[in-house]
Amino acid sequence: MGFAFGILGPLEVTFDGVPIVIGSAKQRALMAALLVDAGQVVPVETLVARLWGERPPDGVRNTLQNHVLRLRRRLSAAAGAEAPILSRPRGYLVEVADGALDAHRFDRLRAEAVGAAGDNARVAELLREALSLWRGDPLADVESDLLRREVAPALAERRLCAVESRVEADLALGRHAEVLAELRELTAAHPLQERFWGQRMLALCRAGRPGEALRCYATVRELLADELGVDPCAELRELHGRILAADPGLVPAPRPEPPPPIGGGGCGLPAELTSFVGREGLIERVEGLLGAARLVTLTGVGGVGKTRLALRVAARLSAEGRHAEPWAPEAAGVFGDGVWLADLAVVSEPGRIEPGRIEAAVAEALGVRDQSARPVREVLLGHLRERRTLLVLDNCEHVVAAVAELLGVLLRGAPGLRVLATSRQALGVPGEHVLPVPPLTVDEDGEALRLLADRGAAAAPGFTAEGPARAAALQLCRRLDGLPLAIELAAVRLGALSLDEMLERLDDRFHLLTGEPGEPGEALYAAWPVPRYQRTLQGVIDWSHGLCTEREQVLWARLSVFAGDFDLAAAEAVCDGPPIARGDVLDLLAGLVRKSIVTAQPAGGRTAYRLLETIRQYGLARLRELGREAGLRVRHRDHYLRLAAGAAAGWCGPEEAVWLSRTRLALPNLRAAMEFCLTWPGEAVAGLRLAVHLTSAQTWFFGGTPAEGRRWLLAALAQQPGPGPGPDPGPGPGLGPGHGPGHGPGHGPGRGPGPGPDPSPGPAPGTAQDVRPQVVASAFAVWIALCQGDPEGADALLAACRERAGRLDGPEPAVTFAEGAYALLRHADPAAIGLLARARAELRRDGRIGDTHLATLVWAMAAVFLGDRETALAAGSEYLAEARAHQGAWATSWGLWGVGLAELRHGDPHRAVELLRDSVERQRALGDRWSPTWGVEVLAWAVAATGDVARAARLLGAGERLRREFGVLLTGPFRQAHLAVAEGLRGALGGERWAAAFAAGSAAPDPFAEALAGGRTSGSGVS
Repeated sequence: MGFAFGILGPLEVTFDGVPIVIGSAKQRALMAALLVDAGQVVPVETLVARLWGERPPDGVRNTLQNHVLRLRRRLSAAAGAEAPILSRPRGYLVEVADGALDAHRFDRLRAEAVGAAGDNARVAELLREALSLWRGDPLADVESDLLRREVAPALAERRLCAVESRVEADLALGRHAEVLAELRELTAAHPLQERFWGQRMLALCRAGRPGEALRCYATVRELLADELGVDPCAELRELHGRILAADPGLVPAPRPEPPPPIGGGGCGLPAELTSFVGREGLIERVEGLLGAARLVTLTGVGGVGKTRLALRVAARLSAEGRHAEPWAPEAAGVFGDGVWLADLAVVSEPGRIEPGRIEAAVAEALGVRDQSARPVREVLLGHLRERRTLLVLDNCEHVVAAVAELLGVLLRGAPGLRVLATSRQALGVPGEHVLPVPPLTVDEDGEALRLLADRGAAAAPGFTAEGPARAAALQLCRRLDGLPLAIELAAVRLGALSLDEMLERLDDRFHLLTGEPGEPGEALYAAWPVPRYQRTLQGVIDWSHGLCTEREQVLWARLSVFAGDFDLAAAEAVCDGPPIARGDVLDLLAGLVRKSIVTAQPAGGRTAYRLLETIRQYGLARLRELGREAGLRVRHRDHYLRLAAGAAAGWCGPEEAVWLSRTRLALPNLRAAMEFCLTWPGEAVAGLRLAVHLTSAQTWFFGGTPAEGRRWLLAALAQQPGPGPGPDPGPGPGLGPGHGPGHGPGHGPGRGPGPGPDPSPGPAPGTAQDVRPQVVASAFAVWIALCQGDPEGADALLAACRERAGRLDGPEPAVTFAEGAYALLRHADPAAIGLLARARAELRRDGRIGDTHLATLVWAMAAVFLGDRETALAAGSEYLAEARAHQGAWATSWGLWGVGLAELRHGDPHRAVELLRDSVERQRALGDRWSPTWGVEVLAWAVAATGDVARAARLLGAGERLRREFGVLLTGPFRQAHLAVAEGLRGALGGERWAAAFAAGSAAPDPFAEALAGGRTSGSGVS
């Protein structure tokens, strides 16, 4: 590699990737003075002016010669090679190899972008690569007034021109929404740069915000008049006139139809557990409203049936639905990109919401997986912008303000999105159509009677609401005001009570219910009197509660701390204790299921239990009345901390897939436990451990949401004593804390799916032992930032990690791992190989099996990209052997990937193809949709190496499609390898054939199937 130099930021000199420190300020200035004219003789007079300005010392030529000699010695000694600084009759020059100076690479990429004019995607790609070379202000640490005054501004101006051209290309590609935030920052940083203002105005206009575009023009006109005494340029004035005239030419032609989402449109709706009764007219009304309005909110008291109604409408309008009658301008099935449910009941209560949780809940419901550091809201907009989607937002009442703000953004930016929301109050979003949901009709042929008959027959075989029983049944429905939940709770008692007996008991419960239409509060929902129905439902739930046994009542209250679904093991761990024994939880839970207090359905090979939200809130109120909420939340936290610790210890083991499945199903409760730790006094250390365990258990990377893991880590670090987590400009696998004594729960010898030992309370704050988990969490955050392609974030986080590590009383392997990963992905520094080898040895010594495997994975990557053939092939084989020895299914799939990468770069590309195909196939079988993104990309490289260039181009397109779907960014040596393969394929196929093959792969309905097409020729030889 030889010498390499950087002036696009602080001065940087390396040899074979290893930094060379130049301590003398004058020698740094001399090095910079030569590099700005690299390859050319710089006269002595120019060097003197650049180093000393207008007042050089006596004997300056001799002084300059001495500095040159010392600089040569410093470079030669550090590199073990001759320094490239040469003497010439008129001055000195520095020789740099092709591409060895970042400024030269920057200029070459800019020139290539100019040559690619017309291919906006290529222009944007080249300029992004060029701008990625910048590390800060040019020559920021060089003490030279002349260089700072004359050279640095010229370099900065070249950068601004590149930014302008890149934004121009993005606008031509229709990416106006993506660049708006950047343009807002650019106009703030460079308020007199008229081209940025023009680009911002155009982006706003194309985003449907012409009023804001006109305000931008007024702002820049005032700035130019105040600062320079001039009017805006002719180009800006012309754009202003076109916006005023609503020139249709400002709106670009429609973009091509995007490829369908992987697997086509979907239906993220739960299966109905019971039959749906009545509401025929209301269903048609909601469907009609959705044809005219983009946001329809179903309002009403709890238990009136808002959720069931929304789900029934959504199912009828889904692509898989049976509703075949004309709908809006198009037929049913108009939502070709899916109908999805986001249940916001599992999101925190007001005042306890972790920023971004609403967006994250919606993204998870839509199946959006994004690795990058982009804000979740931006990811959602990108996903929805050109799709036709119906989103059902259920239980919005406790997060109305946050939901309203998000929908205001999504509905403006995604014209194909329609939203059906349920809430006890309107959301207040412009364009919202509010539809109050009334109770069921109560008459001789009404819906309420039909529901009672249906549910009564299910609870008591032989029950009928016909004949002599009809009058009593109708009276009961009237007494219950036609509320569906009240009727269902009453119906389950028909196995033990007759209708007459039930009416007698309800008389005692309801003798105070005297609410009539017209009472205060009716105006909130003009169709019917809210207070009366609220009291009716309260009375029925009170009655149902009173008919439960004492221990069932206790269990009901304790179960209310769960967010969403929970399993029997969780109920036993959290809810046992006087008067409930652990062995009795199942029977009591079954009793609550029979009474319709708890629902039960299969999920992932287990039974998932859940309380309806109205009933859960009732139980939580009881728990708070008893003063027991904090204690139950601690037990809830302890259980899920044990689960996360067990998953971390079980990674890279035979139960790996089981743990991954369990953590995925438990995510709502894991998040609730994390929020408890971060919002209740004294729980911060437990929150840090939980965040670390979840990262170590691969929760975020397997689920394709590493950005969420990073947010939790940083939020937990912010609660700890000592330095904060460091600046974080953005919102993989991870290393767990020490697995030996004193380092948290769940790290004993047991590796099965059991809950593990109770969490320890943790060491006292401020001790070195307490700092270690903070250091590990900081190392995680560095790793995730690197994987997200966020180098600036990684810089800041690594600095914070190093600062914390300085407070330890001994080494922490996580820091060594972070340093090695940083060296590989940030600088392609061969030193990464040694650092990662040391990290894996230290982790293995500590018995941290899963973390050792991760370090081995990254070590193998470093060996492949930065080492020789022997080192790379040996590392790949060792990585796979380690995964197979531990019998980890997911780990083995990555082991195959690692060996395939090594074979591709240093061995047999044909064997690499088989290994990589095997890896993708195994990961797909595990339900992992993020990991194969990397497999398809590298498989394209391998196929190219075998000479099948047309198929390789298709696979590269398929890989690009996957990266776009999941927000995966290629960084460091992966990006360089990708660019080299793409350039080679373009040259081999020619521009048109290359573009056609790439586009075909990018549009493939199933990129995974595209990668696996053609079958296996010889097998990878790995069982």
